[in-house]
Order: sequence, then structure tokens, then C-alpha cells
Amino acid sequence: MNRKRSFVLLLALCLLAAFFSGCAGNAKDASFALPAVTDTMPLSYASQFSVGYCEGGYKLITLGDGSRFLTVPEGKTAPKGLDASITPLYQPIGNIYLAATSAMCLFDSLNRLDAIRFSGTQADGWYIENAREAMKDGSIVYAGKYSAPDYELLTASGCPLAVESLMIGHASDIRDQLEALGIAVLVDQSSRESHPLGRAEWIKLYAALLDEEDKAEAIFDAQAAYLEDTARDEPSGKTVAFFYVSSTGRIVARRSGDYVCKMIELAGGQYVFSSLGDPESRTSTVTLDPEYFYAEAKDADILIYNMTISEELDSISQMLEKCGLLKDFKAVRNGNVWCTGKSMYQESMALGQMIGSLYDIFHDEEGTLSEVPFFYRLK
Repeated sequence: MNRKRSFVLLLALCLLAAFFSGCAGNAKDASFALPAVTDTMPLSYASQFSVGYCEGGYKLITLGDGSRFLTVPEGKTAPKGLDASITPLYQPIGNIYLAATSAMCLFDSLNRLDAIRFSGTQADGWYIENAREAMKDGSIVYAGKYSAPDYELLTASGCPLAVESLMIGHASDIRDQLEALGIAVLVDQSSRESHPLGRAEWIKLYAALLDEEDKAEAIFDAQAAYLEDTARDEPSGKTVAFFYVSSTGRIVARRSGDYVCKMIELAGGQYVFSSLGDPESRTSTVTLDPEYFYAEAKDADILIYNMTISEELDSISQMLEKCGLLKDFKAVRNGNVWCTGKSMYQESMALGQMIGSLYDIFHDEEGTLSEVPFFYRLK
């Protein structure tokens, strides 16, 4: 019995010692946990990311999907005891693999294409001149599209970060493989922003990675100024249809509430489709029956043809060859048909300017305009 009591007492003492040892270890780890956040980045429109400024020069970046990253200043190490869900990114950050095409213009606007070494788009797929030239001179190289990256090239070159679009959600095995190779994956969620300038404000996130916040603030403010200018006047009252004709002859329009429709509204126009598509859907376009499109859009004051998806058009007659149904449309009869430029969807940092261009189109009462930035009138 005494021997048994002695064993129980010894076991209790061991467990107690282990408990206090664990507490001491936890207390030690806690002292090296995430540095205290002392300030946050002010945002005007973006809702899908935040940046917290921490003691010691660290920055905590949180995305709309819950993923978190901690930038580690040059010469420092990641805090001990850092939560496993937080990915450390060591500055200076370079050799980035950029598979999210919408982000290229943001790096370009910051004059920091030097931070990008790998592209998920080939040179002929870029409409951003500096990106295309960088690929031609070899300072940025093609490393495979998002669904088929060149793992060997990325790892051999020490790529620390892959910036992906939401499309990576359809290739989760690719993301897992990148992370298994030690390449952090940051998913650009700017397309989930409800306001057009929310997309442009993502320049501040990339600026936080590169320590270029002041530069980003000035660039973004310049775009916001376009919106301030257009907001001074009353809406034009012009109705607008934004669409294209697919290779199979189907009409494809933007979903109501989409950011392009929001730009039309902010510029003083009225999108002809008030409730097109599922507002909860992530899909930005809707394929329409010709009869429905005719009924809803034939009296629209202005047609804007989305040329970023299809081949280049110069004249209304070329558009009618794709869809003869359009010949009876009011905007066609009045010669008020416009086309987007090819670079529209790659120019996230110019969305304020695009709104300003749409404003000029909608308020061109004399019909004298033939071209504005990102749009031109069909002959």
C-alpha cells in the first residue's frame, strides 16, 4: 500500500511539474508571439484586405478569405511562437511569381516591376507596355500559367511568393504544391470588391509588401479625384448596354451590380439591365437570348462593345456582321456605339480614369468625341 501511495504521489508530482513547465513554455512563447498592432492602414473603398502596422516594423496583412501574412523587416526574423496560420514574408520581397493579371498594373504603377521575376501570362498576352517589354528583355520570364506552373524554375530561382487570382480556387492541388515547396501563396481578391475604386485600392496592399505606401497613396488619390469630378454633376440620364457577341453568336452582358455596371452608374449613366444575373454569384457575365437582349437594349442611348473578349472592331458594320439583330438599335442608328480598348481589364489602377472617360461619353451632347482613354467610337 505504501509503495502504491508513493507511486501515485510521484506520478502527481511529475504531472504537476509538467503542467508548470508547459505554462512556463507557453508564457515564453507568448512573449515572442505576434508583435502588438499599433496602427492600421486607412482604406477608402477596399473591404477585402487590411494592413496592421506592428511594433518592430512588422506588418500584418489579412485578406478577405481569412488568410494572413506577416512581413518581416530586412535583417529580422519571424517572431517565435508565430501562429501557424500566419505566413511570414521576408523583406525585401522579390522574385515574385505573378499569376494574377489584374495586379501587374499595380506593380507597374509603383514602378516596381523589378519585384516580379515570373509571369503566369506570356508576353503577347500583356497589354501593359512595361510588362510586355520586361518579358521581351528577359527581366520577367514566363513560368507557366496558374494551373501549370514551372515548379522547377520557381524553386531553382528562390521564388518566395506566388500572387494568384481567385482562379487558383479551381486548382487547390497547385496551391498545395506551391506551399509544400516553400512558396507562399497570396490570392488577390480585388475582384470581390463591390466598388471599382476598391479594386484600385489594392495597390496599397502591394505597396505594404514593398514598403511603398506613400507612393501608393498618391497614385490612388489621383484616381479617386476622377470620381470626385464626375460626382459634381447630375446623372446624364443616358441608358447604356455593355456587351459582346461570342464566337457562337451569343450575346454576353455584364451582370447587374458588377463593377463595370457600377462604373457606368458612377459616370452618370444607367445600365439597361436592372436585375440581370444572380447577385450572389461570382460570375460577372450572363449569356442572353437574342430576343431578350433586343427587348431590353434596343432603345439604349449608348452601346459599349466589350472588345477585350473578342477580335478588334473598327466599324459598326463589322459589329453587325457578328449580330445583324443590332441594326435596329437606337444607338446604332444614331452612331453612338463605343468599343473598349484591349487593355481595359488589365488596367485596375486606371479605374478612376475609366469612370472619367465614361462620364465624357455620356455627356457628349454634340456627338463630337471619337476617342477617350480606354474607349473609342465605332465608325
